[in-house]
Amino acid sequence: MNIPFWEETYKNDTVFTFGSEPNNTIVEFQYLFNKTGNILDIGCGDGKNSLYLAKEGFLNIDAFDISENAINKLKRLSQKNEVNINASVNDLCSFRFEKKYDLIISFGTLHFVKKDSWYKFILNAKENTVVGGFHIIQLFTDQIPASFDIAPFTVGLASDGEIKELYSDWNIIQYKSYVFEDEHPNVPKHLHASNKIIVQKEK
Repeated sequence: MNIPFWEETYKNDTVFTFGSEPNNTIVEFQYLFNKTGNILDIGCGDGKNSLYLAKEGFLNIDAFDISENAINKLKRLSQKNEVNINASVNDLCSFRFEKKYDLIISFGTLHFVKKDSWYKFILNAKENTVVGGFHIIQLFTDQIPASFDIAPFTVGLASDGEIKELYSDWNIIQYKSYVFEDEHPNVPKHLHASNKIIVQKEK
């Protein structure tokens, strides 16, 4: 059984496999978000985006990941930073919404489940978003093959522009298609093809 390389680094509170800084889209657009609204961070990993928002004064943050190591680390980091994040172990394929959200974010997660599963999740997420709420979604596409470090786990690469089509009924604030260079502790530099979108529910 293959175990993702990040499971080991999730055990270490001083190592951040995917960086310790929040995604720049979160920083760029945070002025749009309601600090008292409900936020959901999907596939949060060790929580760099949730931690940033919590430290910025956002109050109602739910975050989940399939990795128990990731969630345990996020809980430790939340306590260290004296912020409150409702972090739990969950699988997006079986996640059930129990409330409506003002902001739903997902960075680098959806392509790790089969496409029909993340399609279903996106549709459920759209239904469980308040009018005026936002989604920020970033996922890898098949413009280039999955890099060697994640290839065994990447079962749902999107087609370029596919995520944009799923939000054709929402207001698209920003959409980007790009290739970027990435590296992680003990993993050589490599490339990913990605789509990123920020959208708002208008009705």
